Amino acid sequence: MRVRRRTFLATCVASLAAPAVLRLARADAPPVVLKLHHFMSSVSSAHDKFIVPWARKVEADSQGRIRIDIFPSMQLGGTPARLFDQVQNGDAEIVFAAPALTPGRFAKIEMFDLPFVVSRRALVGSKALQDFATINLKDEFRDVHPICFSCSDRGVLHASRPIRTVEDVRGAKLHVQTRFAAEAMRVLGGQPVPMPPGQLPPAITQHVVDGCLDPWHMVPGLRLNDLLKSHTEFSELSPSSTSFVLAMNSAAYGRLPRDLKVVIDSNSGQGAASLAGAMWDLEAASVADSVVQGGDSIITLLPEAVAHWRKATEPVVEQWLKEMKAQKIDGAKLLAGARALLAKYAGEPEPQPALTVRPAPSQQQATVQSQPAVSPPSPAPAAAPPASVAKPLAPPPLQPSPPHLAPPAPSAPAPASVAKPAPPVAAIAPTTPAPHVAAPSAPVPAPLPAPAPAPTTVAPAAKSAIAPTLAPATAPAPPSVAAAPPPPPAPAPKPVPKTLDIPL
Repeated sequence: MRVRRRTFLATCVASLAAPAVLRLARADAPPVVLKLHHFMSSVSSAHDKFIVPWARKVEADSQGRIRIDIFPSMQLGGTPARLFDQVQNGDAEIVFAAPALTPGRFAKIEMFDLPFVVSRRALVGSKALQDFATINLKDEFRDVHPICFSCSDRGVLHASRPIRTVEDVRGAKLHVQTRFAAEAMRVLGGQPVPMPPGQLPPAITQHVVDGCLDPWHMVPGLRLNDLLKSHTEFSELSPSSTSFVLAMNSAAYGRLPRDLKVVIDSNSGQGAASLAGAMWDLEAASVADSVVQGGDSIITLLPEAVAHWRKATEPVVEQWLKEMKAQKIDGAKLLAGARALLAKYAGEPEPQPALTVRPAPSQQQATVQSQPAVSPPSPAPAAAPPASVAKPLAPPPLQPSPPHLAPPAPSAPAPASVAKPAPPVAAIAPTTPAPHVAAPSAPVPAPLPAPAPAPTTVAPAAKSAIAPTLAPATAPAPPSVAAAPPPPPAPAPKPVPKTLDIPL
């Protein structure tokens, strides 16, 4: 019986100690290191405002048990078109890639690259694409573990001359990113010129191309706004788009412990897609505003005008439907489903940039020292409040000292209660100026604790403390001759964006 009791007690102690042992073992275990490879530069918005924050969020949620090393600009070798092969083979555990770089390999998702199918807002397109992928793209991406899908910001026609109608495109040589954008320019009468983005600036300078059909996020890195001064936007729909996939190696995901899989899953799907879509929209709005501030013109085509462009590019959509039919895929059903999802998320609010909250500067508390008065008695001095008056719960705002409290000579040390006259801009500073203290009729041994200023102290002299020119210290000026401060300069009005709404 004693042996059984001892065995039972030992078993209980071991079961209670097991979780602590497991926690210690996990703390001592090295983190799981995942390599994330992509083709964007390290200064791009996709890297700095989506990929890096996503990776750091995963590391924080795993409490340091996952470490993600990021390699931008194809630092692990290869080409952007080979990123899907790298994640499938395990050369990189995670990649951020564009299916459009491998035409025909992912035929269904390329539907989101068709002209005038996707919303001009990346957040709407990304959320719709994420739902679309969950329903329709499992077979296309069965060789990898998809984390999220997203769409880039809208395509914009950047040119050296204004483009307002379909006829303005005819004969123009325009850079494009995807095969469907090239087909769209071809049916519109233009000459598509595909090339790597890095070659675009010299091509514009050497007149190899007349402009480009590219999203806003490419403008700052390539300094396109210095070369092309006219930009044509399209209402509601985008003439071109590029879809992206953040994907993980299936074996690497399968090797993770169950709790770390939960960390990856909680940072996948709509949450990650919304983060990417909002990033694209915020970048587009920021770049568009900056080019307007630089003097460029933005032409915005209204929906009536966009309808002409959409009808002219319908042959591109019909060609994609034929390709789907050849693969025994109901392309019309997929297109209708995608448009229904886009309509579902059309009411998503515009993402707002994060506001930088600056801490308010500490307010300086002025003190009044016991000393004889240094200025002549006031013409109508206010009587000191009786000692029985209770301290108000919310005293009125303190007023700056008028110039008649200045010391008689510049060489004499100023008392702590007299503040140095501030320049005119100090009128809007958040710091609290020194309180206005009425000159007493006789010296007092000590000041009352936070006395409420008498009604006579609230006078126009309070404004004279911030006047740029004061009377000399040797001849203190009475409050009646103090000059009122000049009004603060009005802020310069923000330039009106040079935007034209073209109905047809």
